[in-house]
Amino acid sequence: MHRFGSSIYFKLWLSFFSISVLAPLTLAASLLAGAAAVDITPKVWPIYLRGSFYVKPSDTAHDPLHARALVLQSGDTKVAIVIVDSCMVSRANQDRAKSIASKATGIPANRILCGATHTHSAPYDFPRYETDPEKAYVEQLVSGIAQSIIDANEALQPAEIGYASSMEPSEVFNRRWFLEPEAMPPNPFGEYDLVKMNPGRGNPALLHPAGTTDPEVYALSIRTAEGRPLALLANYSLHYVGKTPAGQVSADYFGEFARLIHNRIIPHNPVPEFLGILSNGTSGDINNIDFKNPRPNRETFEQVRIVAAKVADAAYRAYTSIEHSRDPVIAMKETELTFNRRVPTESQIAYAHSVLEQAKDHKKAAELPQRATAYAERVLNFAEECEKSPTVDVLLQTLRIGDLAICTSPFETFVETGLRLKRSSPFPHTFTIELANGAEGYLPTPAQHKLGGYETWLTTNKVEFNASETLTQRLLEMLEGLKADR
Repeated sequence: MHRFGSSIYFKLWLSFFSISVLAPLTLAASLLAGAAAVDITPKVWPIYLRGSFYVKPSDTAHDPLHARALVLQSGDTKVAIVIVDSCMVSRANQDRAKSIASKATGIPANRILCGATHTHSAPYDFPRYETDPEKAYVEQLVSGIAQSIIDANEALQPAEIGYASSMEPSEVFNRRWFLEPEAMPPNPFGEYDLVKMNPGRGNPALLHPAGTTDPEVYALSIRTAEGRPLALLANYSLHYVGKTPAGQVSADYFGEFARLIHNRIIPHNPVPEFLGILSNGTSGDINNIDFKNPRPNRETFEQVRIVAAKVADAAYRAYTSIEHSRDPVIAMKETELTFNRRVPTESQIAYAHSVLEQAKDHKKAAELPQRATAYAERVLNFAEECEKSPTVDVLLQTLRIGDLAICTSPFETFVETGLRLKRSSPFPHTFTIELANGAEGYLPTPAQHKLGGYETWLTTNKVEFNASETLTQRLLEMLEGLKADR
């Protein structure tokens, strides 16, 4: 006789052991997660930064650029999130990167979320600007995005996940302002707006901002099954900070956050496998300038460090309150919307031609509104683009992780849209990643359209006036679908 009495008793004991011990371990390890970063700093110089009206050549890097990826798997569902230190990434090149990653990992392309941080001190990939170094960089960018997903997938391990938020209101400001009427300059189309973007620090004509802000910092924490920090994805609705070193690329405060949060979460002895990521929320009308109470002048990169530290502190405060789970519901939906483009009218085209004609005469050119020539060229180019394609197809995604929902927008999205999604979401926690799955210009709300201003100008905004309403409604429908699917 065996020590357990008989073989049948041993089998019964083993069966009980399997139910009471092995099954809970399997359930506890139901979530798998992996994280990885790939350096996408340009290797061939010069690179031209085109995030403003004036091209800025760069020939070195102040700090590295990265594609930072997370892969999450629960049961048969596997999704990827990758955030890229880029001014913006076109849908075409994001689709290329997703295709490469999908073939290598088996993650469906429609389960890959890709967004740009919108740092203005990094290049972007629009074909009409390609020089030889830029052509090389586009290929490096696409392969780097794909590789970050592949590496994160290869790093999958049993994990737990949780989320919480904290507030950091001191560094977000609405940049659209009402001014004293006599102080409002004409816009590039010879018309007068009701509000002005970036009206000037301490401008005595300032009245009040045209909109609000969103100070919430979200933190999505991933730990190993043993409770060791693996990654943290944060979200904050703030444009780039700027004043980075001239002639150098930089990830701005997004990259500095990734460096700082590492030490906040794992002090004194940061482990190399931990990955910090900061995504850009709905910041189309939000920047870091307090126009009413200007701050003292900062040295190069100083304000980047200040903002990154505050956001890292807020993310850490959120992190300390997180309850992690090993078996969250993970689900994702993707859909495509078709928007009409804002096709230039005959009168707008005629005005553009007249501006360019006046610009040939130095005396007449001096009388033109600021940036009139630049916008005249843009309008004519956009008119040709609209003639070839009067509509544009955009991708929207919603991702569910437990009771957290993440929405995407391929636009520089106004904060009002992000706040409305939070208020109306069927989930208790919701945030939006903008400039995801493409880059289609600014997306003002209809109410903000009526006020005018840079973000509403033709070619800065390229889609129909009610596009933000259509986008919001579709995202909310997708969230309701995620909530219903269990």
